[in-house]
Amino acid sequence: MNRSDFPSKIDAHWTLFLDRDGVLNERIVDGYVRNWNEWVWNEGVLEAIASLSKRFGRLVIVTNQRGIARGLYTEQDLEDVHTHMLADIKAAGGRIQAVYHCPHDKDAGCNCRKPQPGMLLRAARENAHIDLKKALMVGDSNSDMEAAKAAKVHAVFIGKMHRDLPGNVLTALPDLATFARLFETE
Repeated sequence: MNRSDFPSKIDAHWTLFLDRDGVLNERIVDGYVRNWNEWVWNEGVLEAIASLSKRFGRLVIVTNQRGIARGLYTEQDLEDVHTHMLADIKAAGGRIQAVYHCPHDKDAGCNCRKPQPGMLLRAARENAHIDLKKALMVGDSNSDMEAAKAAKVHAVFIGKMHRDLPGNVLTALPDLATFARLFETE
């Protein structure tokens, strides 16, 4: 797909991969969402996910969570945050098929921590309906874009476009709500 085809080629056969911190919720600068009380939805995200759930066949969250490796919160704390997050999404009319996370620190050498493509590849292995040729990653960091490129997935950058973003980036947008509005005119 090229930039001129986007977003008209997207239909229910496509999978939308979403980064979490900075895309769905407010990123805590130099910190981590350690519990639900620290979670703040980004403006318009719940409505955006509900809208995107009508366009994409599958929505999957892929998130680095190195705070676990650093001992700042536990797997159970993360699961609690995700349980509340998914309940809010469902209550707003959206759906998320799966949430994948990498609990490792930067120097762990794993293949799941973005910019490695492991979480995207695992999702495709575990779900026969995910075709990475018909997948799109939305993220707010170079590591999100690099993971998408390594998995051969198209990407949309949330934030101001950098010169050094990989060639698979279709566009840069200010937020997920703006991304969702692209499909309302289709």
